Amino acid sequence: MSEHTIRLSWHRTGGEFSPSEHKRNHVVRIEGGQKTMFSAAPSFGGDPAWVDPEEALVAALSSCHMLTFLGAAAREGFIVDEYRDEAIGTIGRSDRGGLAVTRVVLKPRITFEQKHAASREQLQALHEWAHRHCIVANSIRAEMVIEDASEVPAAA
Repeated sequence: MSEHTIRLSWHRTGGEFSPSEHKRNHVVRIEGGQKTMFSAAPSFGGDPAWVDPEEALVAALSSCHMLTFLGAAAREGFIVDEYRDEAIGTIGRSDRGGLAVTRVVLKPRITFEQKHAASREQLQALHEWAHRHCIVANSIRAEMVIEDASEVPAAA
């Protein structure tokens, strides 16, 4: 198995340190050195120009599903020309009473090469397989929904 390491760095930049008066901005460095600027969600006092952890979770789910889907599609002989998604994560109360990302809706829109396109049934099977095998989806408790709006060419 593999491990994935990040380095998170936050420091106080002066001023008062209280629940309402402290900076939420911080830096996350991924193993390869890429640096991403994070903050809390704006509704929790964060900087809207920076990525918040909840957005990152939704992005990770969308990305993982796409990568798993693309691998399955290629293995089955389908040719994907484009994959786009506009995923939405909803925060609500979890069954344990705290706030959590309780639902994620993926809205993939996939365009296939005409001669190597999946049928509607094959597309559904690919999404189901991708969902079952996506490591990130298997790692969370939130409900995850896929609303596919792909362009499936009509049978020739």
